[in-house]
Amino acid sequence: MDLLQNYHNDDELGEHGQNPNSSPDSPSPPRLLPSKSAAPKVDDTMLALTVANQTLSKPIDPVQHSVAFNPTYDQLWAPVLGPAHPYAKDGIAQGMRNHKLGFVENAAIDSFVFDEQYNTFHKYGYAADPSASAGNNYVGDLDALEKTNGISVYNIPQHEQKKRKIEKKKEVVEEEGSGDGMDKEESNKKYAEEHARKKAEKAGGEKGEVVAEKTTFHGKEERDYQGRSWIAPPKDAKASNDHCYIPKRLVHTWSGHTKGVSAIRFFPKYGHLILSAGMDTKVKIWDVFNSGKCMRTYMGHSKAVRDISFCNDGTKFLTAGYDKNIKYWDTETGQVISTFSTGKIPYVVKLNPDDDKQSILLAGMSDKKIVQWDMNTGQITQEYDQHLGAVNTITFVDNNRRFVTSSDDKSLRVWEFGIPVVIKYISEPHMHSMPAISLHPNSNWLAAQSLDNQILIYSTRERFQLNKKKRFAGHIVAGYACQVNFSPDGRFVMSGDGEGKCWFWDWKSCKVFRTLKCHEGVCIGCEWHPLEQSKVATCGWDGLIKYW
Repeated sequence: MDLLQNYHNDDELGEHGQNPNSSPDSPSPPRLLPSKSAAPKVDDTMLALTVANQTLSKPIDPVQHSVAFNPTYDQLWAPVLGPAHPYAKDGIAQGMRNHKLGFVENAAIDSFVFDEQYNTFHKYGYAADPSASAGNNYVGDLDALEKTNGISVYNIPQHEQKKRKIEKKKEVVEEEGSGDGMDKEESNKKYAEEHARKKAEKAGGEKGEVVAEKTTFHGKEERDYQGRSWIAPPKDAKASNDHCYIPKRLVHTWSGHTKGVSAIRFFPKYGHLILSAGMDTKVKIWDVFNSGKCMRTYMGHSKAVRDISFCNDGTKFLTAGYDKNIKYWDTETGQVISTFSTGKIPYVVKLNPDDDKQSILLAGMSDKKIVQWDMNTGQITQEYDQHLGAVNTITFVDNNRRFVTSSDDKSLRVWEFGIPVVIKYISEPHMHSMPAISLHPNSNWLAAQSLDNQILIYSTRERFQLNKKKRFAGHIVAGYACQVNFSPDGRFVMSGDGEGKCWFWDWKSCKVFRTLKCHEGVCIGCEWHPLEQSKVATCGWDGLIKYW
């Protein structure tokens, strides 16, 4: 204000800078430079209006992008008025819409109170007016309100209640006496039929998707000049030596899957063929010893294949796909022998390793169950249902009398084969999920890939204790179900990891022996060749299978 005063004084000064009223002798006031404001220009219309006491009640236009004044709360929350919103059919902006019919305001009303008024209105024709602040305003039929003395459906007088009960009883007696037993029976029958039809529909919809099964043979001929099948193992194949060595270099690469490879399995005992499950829905079998080519492709799943498992002699194998189907294939001809499904995704499939129980299939499902089928009849013979998460692995131990399962619930459970009761439950607070488990060749130990980047060793004896002295670490597997495996002589442990490496540890000292950079992306599976003691196959999400 002083500055303004000074400006005012300046204007009053004469041309020579002297006040015309002051005498020439009096000292002139100090000259002030004209001041410049650094503040940006402000739209002060609103201020002027407010000063003039004209409060602005005009609501804000919903299409304008910036507001040059401070709107009041009421303005901001006013309903959209005026011309229709340019892009909405009924003129309500998308942001204001909270119901398919437009904008519904919240009402703080208890559901019981609402029901009471709603039902009262439908019965008597009147209800309390919710917008009235005082509680005694009503809407609807006011004559009825006076007649009934303003009661609601929930406070019926005592004598009325008694009357109602008596009326109801009469009705029931009449119904029973009027001989409509036949009608009742008919309606029951109809209901049962309808229920059965619905159930059948549901079951049909739950099962896995049906896909036409195809197979392609890529080899030269299915039988050689002696009439031997292409899957027959070479006669001269036997273990070259019983001492395993760690591979150093790449021998061969099989490429044919268009997406990642989720699992590989060598042909049992001989390893002259290798089976691979792809995320491109195909399963392929490759030659290992001679040509190194793809021998046959099996197409029968509509989604990625999750797990594969050979039977003991390798003539048949199982596949489990994300299309909720488990298929049992003939390795040689590529025909599907049978298909199983519970309507849930199978995460792991295993045949009982006993030679006399090769028709019994176990599958760990996404609905926390382990389902046992008899493949001869196609019937489910047992369900092991104790896990609290999807089942990841099934490993037979103790001469195949028992099996160990691991699950997303971070526990291990041991079952007696055929009896759905857990005989040992292993779960510690420090345990992580174990998505891959493998049995040591001497079958005294289990190696479990734990998702906290280590491999834990459990005994398969009675107690199933954790071997605290042995743990293998260094690799990064968090989040991936990388397969863990042993060399045939049990001296080395190996595992893929999330960075495409394959790690080898010494079983005795638990030290890292070697790492190989195998794949771009995840190295998900690794298998040691059953006969060639220093050869290893790995598969990864880059769609390649490599032989080292």
